[in-house]
Amino acid sequence: MSLLEIEGLRARYGRVEVLHAVDLRVEEGSIVALLGANGAGKSTLLRAICRAVDTSGSCRFAGMDLDGRSTATVARLGIGHVPEGRGTFTDFSVEENLRIGAISRTSFRSRSAVQTDLDLIYETFPVLREFRRRPAAALSGGQAQMLAVARALLARPRLLLVDEPSLGLAPLTARDLFERLSGLRDAWELTILLAEQNAKLSLAIADRAVLLSRGRVVHDGPSGDLATVDAIHADYLGGGAGR
Repeated sequence: MSLLEIEGLRARYGRVEVLHAVDLRVEEGSIVALLGANGAGKSTLLRAICRAVDTSGSCRFAGMDLDGRSTATVARLGIGHVPEGRGTFTDFSVEENLRIGAISRTSFRSRSAVQTDLDLIYETFPVLREFRRRPAAALSGGQAQMLAVARALLARPRLLLVDEPSLGLAPLTARDLFERLSGLRDAWELTILLAEQNAKLSLAIADRAVLLSRGRVVHDGPSGDLATVDAIHADYLGGGAGR
């Protein structure tokens, strides 16, 4: 069953159109890797789903039309967004950042339910428990990315949009983060749309891969298919199966 259905989606910044009639379906419970070089339109597509940029075309989530809805309303419907650059509140403590994530919840409102999920977060990301009293500004890049993901999870989304999570991370830290993202699908009953330039890490955990080039979908299929096509990597990802 498709949780997210996009048809003919266009997005623009002022007069500049960045997405050109994009079609995309994301099945519930899947991990979809959204790949492409810098400037391909990956971040814009995630923002378009969240209604944070001017769009036209059809975008439906769980059968509901997102047209005309605000970004806050989309979040309450069950779409979480981890933007590029993490976007944590650096002056707040780690735990304060996490509790902010629960503010938009429309179910599981009781304090005990939020605390249960917070405990699950600390089981998934033990370093956040260790540093829960520290300001977010004191975290390393990898820890800050874990915090950004964890904060989005506390809103209990059905669909999690993650934008360039490996950006600025050391290779081993990035690999650890991606392994954790894969485990989140079952632990939190998530569907994940992962926008990432690092094809190797993404394809290792994804069920499907969608390749964007200049705002258009140029490939959509099982992740294993894309992983074996070196020419596609060379033409659209800058060579090889990495960044």
